[in-house]
This record gives sequence, structure tokens and C-alpha cells, in this order.
Amino acid sequence: MTKGVSVFYVSYPKHFDGEFDTRKQSVEVDFKGKSVPIKEVYWDKESRFISIELEEPIIGKNQAKITLSNVRNPDLGTYYLVCDVKTSGDIPLRVYLGTWIMDIAPNN
Repeated sequence: MTKGVSVFYVSYPKHFDGEFDTRKQSVEVDFKGKSVPIKEVYWDKESRFISIELEEPIIGKNQAKITLSNVRNPDLGTYYLVCDVKTSGDIPLRVYLGTWIMDIAPNN
């Protein structure tokens, strides 16, 4: 991350049929080895994304790690999760951070 961040957006494909726990204690953002206070977590099921709004923006060129606990994963499949952020500052922008592949294999 090269800009300050006030909101993370994690979107997922239409065929993802898992479920997310959006209680604050089930979502963690780690920045510089410390947990960042979260203001609100919102799951828009229709538009297929979760937004994680921080109490205070994080600023710096370090990586942030998002941990979602109590997730009910789909039975199997490959899913592309996309992360965008809303930058902090005078003119907030929505900026693409990256895409991660999640592959769930059947239980044996």
C-alpha cells in the first residue's frame, strides 16, 4: 500500500456461496503487527462485497493483513477475491490493490 487507507472492500464472484460473520470480533485488520480498530463491517450480499471501515486511516508503505473468522466456506471450487481500498485524504479514491485466488478442495 502506498497511500493511506480508510476502507477495505473485498469482493467475490457470483458463484461463491459461502457466508461471512460481520461482527467486529470476527474481522481483524493487522497493520505493522498491530490490530487496527474497526468502525464498521458491512456485507452487501446482492453486490457481493464486504466493506471494512477503519476507525482511523492507516498510512504507510506497509502491508496490511485482513483476517475473516467464522466464515462458512463453499464446499469446493476456485474463487477470485478482489481487494480495493478507499484512500484517505482530501480526495478519497477507490483504488485496486490486488486479486487473490482461493481454492477449496473437497473433504476426503
